Amino acid sequence: MSREGWINAVLFAALIAVPVAAQAAGEVFVVTLATKVAILALAGVGLNIALGLGGLVSFGHAAFFGIGGYVAGILAVHAFDGSTLAFGWTGTKNMLAIWPVAMAVSGLAALVIGALSLRTTGVYFIMVTLAFAQMLYYFAISWPTYGGEDGLSFYVRNGFPGLDTLRPMPFFALAAGLLALALAFSAALARSGFGLALQGARQNPGRVESLGIRPYRLRLAAFVVSGAITGLAGALYADLNRFVSPQMLSWHVSGEIMVFVILGGIGRLFGPLAGAGLFILLEHLLGGVNDHWRLFLGLLLLLTVLFARGGLIGLLAGRARHG
Repeated sequence: MSREGWINAVLFAALIAVPVAAQAAGEVFVVTLATKVAILALAGVGLNIALGLGGLVSFGHAAFFGIGGYVAGILAVHAFDGSTLAFGWTGTKNMLAIWPVAMAVSGLAALVIGALSLRTTGVYFIMVTLAFAQMLYYFAISWPTYGGEDGLSFYVRNGFPGLDTLRPMPFFALAAGLLALALAFSAALARSGFGLALQGARQNPGRVESLGIRPYRLRLAAFVVSGAITGLAGALYADLNRFVSPQMLSWHVSGEIMVFVILGGIGRLFGPLAGAGLFILLEHLLGGVNDHWRLFLGLLLLLTVLFARGGLIGLLAGRARHG
C-alpha cells in the first residue's frame, strides 16, 4: 500500500474510533460531531468528482445540498401529518425511500443547471452556478408552505429498517457507511474509462474531442453524479438536525464544501474527509473561544493554496499531484 493509502486508512479508522470512544465515555456530543464530519465529507466527495476529476469549479453545490435536505424534510412532514404531497402520496419517513428521491431530484437539478452553465467556462461557469444556487435560496425564503425563511422542522428523525436512528451511534453508522460507499464509488469512477476520459478532458479537451468523445457530455454526466451525491448528503444533514432551512442553499455552504475539498486536497480520494474533519475540529476548538474563528480558517486556507497545493493529504504523503 502507498503512503497515501496508509494515510487514508488512518483517517477513516480515526473517523470510526473517535465516536466509538466518545460513546463509551458518555460524550454523545462528540458522536454528533463525528456524524457531521461524515455527512459534510460526503458532500465534499460529491463536489470532488466535479472539481477533482472534471476540473469544474462549481460555486453552486449548496443548491444540491439544500434540495436533498428539503426533499427529506418535506417527505417527513407530509408523512407525519398525513397530508397529500402529490398523486395521492402522503410522503414517507423511511430513509431507504427518501435517499433515492433526494438523489434523483438533486441529480435532475444538476442536469438542468449543468446543461446551461457548462456552455460557459472559467469565471463565467463559477458565477452561473452561483446564480442558480442563489435563485433557489431566494425561492426557499419566499416559500411559506414549507416555512419560508424560518425553515422547516420535522422533530422526529426518519427511520431505517432495523436501526434506532434517534440514537447517535446508529445514525453515525449510517452516515459513515454511506461515506464509505461514496468513496468506493469515487475510486472506481476515477479508474474507469469514463473517469480517465473525464480527466483527459480536464487536461486536454482538444485531444479528447479528436478521439470522438465530447467533453461537454462527460462534464455534464460528472456534474449530475456530483449533484446527486451532494443531495444525499443534504438529506442526511437535514435528518441530523431534524430541520431544514434556506441557509442550506446559501453561497456560504457552497464555499464551505469547496473549502473541505481544497484543505484536504483537490482530486485526493480522502481529501474531503480530511478537510471536513479539520473544519469541524477548528469550529469546535476555536468557535467557543472566538466568534471570528473563521479568520484562522482563512489563514490556513491561504497557506494551503500557497504552500501545499496537494492539501493536507498531499502534505502528509510528501508529494503533490500534477496534471
